[in-house]
Amino acid sequence: MASPIFHMCRADEWQTAQALGRYDGSSQDKADGFIHFSTGAQLPESAAKHRTGQTGLLLLTVDPDACGVALKWEASRGGQLFPHLYGPLLPHAVIRVDPLPLGDDGLHIMPTHVAGGGL
Repeated sequence: MASPIFHMCRADEWQTAQALGRYDGSSQDKADGFIHFSTGAQLPESAAKHRTGQTGLLLLTVDPDACGVALKWEASRGGQLFPHLYGPLLPHAVIRVDPLPLGDDGLHIMPTHVAGGGL
C-alpha cells in the first residue's frame, strides 16, 4: 500500500456517508468538484488553514490505491502536489477513522499515525 492520505470531515457527514455507502465530500468539496485530501506532512497546515477552531471533526485515513484512477495528484498551495478525488470515496478505501480534537490553541491534535501526530 502507498502512504495513506487524509481527509477531515464533520462526524455527521461521515455518518450520512456510511448510511449511503459512499462519501461525496463536504460542501466545499462539492463546490470545487473533487474531494480534498492531504498527505501526512501536509495535514497539519491544511487543518490550520481550513478547519481551525472547528469541533466535531473526524480524520479519515485512506488507502490511495483503493481510490483508483479517480485520484489525481495536482499542484495547489505553494505548488505542492495534493491528492484530489474526482468521484465518491467508497468505504472500502477508508483504513481508519479517528476523532480530531482541538488543543487549547484552537488547532487540531493529530493522531500518532499521522506524521508529527501526538494522540
